[in-house]
Amino acid sequence: MIVKDVAAIVTGGASGLGGATAAALARAGAKVTIFDLNEEQGSAMAREIGGRFAKVDVTDDAGVAAALEAAEQAHGVARILVNCAGMGIPGRTVDREGRPYPLDRFRKVVEINLIGSFNMISKFAARLTAAEPLGEERGVIVNTASAAAFEGQIGQAAYSASKGGIVGMTLPIARDLAQSAIRVVTVAPGIFLTPILGVLPQEAIDALGKQVPFPPRLGRPEEFAQMVECVIANPMLNGETVRLDGAVRMPPR
Repeated sequence: MIVKDVAAIVTGGASGLGGATAAALARAGAKVTIFDLNEEQGSAMAREIGGRFAKVDVTDDAGVAAALEAAEQAHGVARILVNCAGMGIPGRTVDREGRPYPLDRFRKVVEINLIGSFNMISKFAARLTAAEPLGEERGVIVNTASAAAFEGQIGQAAYSASKGGIVGMTLPIARDLAQSAIRVVTVAPGIFLTPILGVLPQEAIDALGKQVPFPPRLGRPEEFAQMVECVIANPMLNGETVRLDGAVRMPPR
């Protein structure tokens, strides 16, 4: 799919992987709307890239529907969806004091990362199916998983479950939407330099980077955005999860 003049939605687009993706799509000529809960950062990013911002909780049924309607009124029917909204609350299944991981925390991680992604996908696709195809396809959905979907570390049960769910639903959703000419691909990044890691001292960042076989450094958000652009551009990429991790395989801790 050619990005120029096409409407795109990027969730979690205020910063990090989503921010880099929103900026890359805008540079390529897309009409980008950022969905995020951080109004200050999201609005600033939207101004910077010449796009729109909508304060959206991806788990909110009515909120997502309303935000998609507003985005369509402004930019036309969205052809590209990139799901980057996500979070994690680390903690062992049973902590050192013998306390179980709080169920409300587990539920929140799964609700935002997995159910929120599906909420966006289903509502985005429902609107898109009514649009005319652009060439041989109507649109593209790109989800964000993680290397933790495959090698979850100690304290990552909730996060790994949510990201593993994204991987697991990629192929069946791609098959569901094939009749509507909508592709679905998931990118599973390894260790990337995002705002969460940016608060670490440089020595710690360097140590993390040395775990990556090659290149021996943290991934850059711009490299994730480049992968998203490759997915959008290549019509044969469908129903697949692509690891973007420099061949790293995460150790237990």
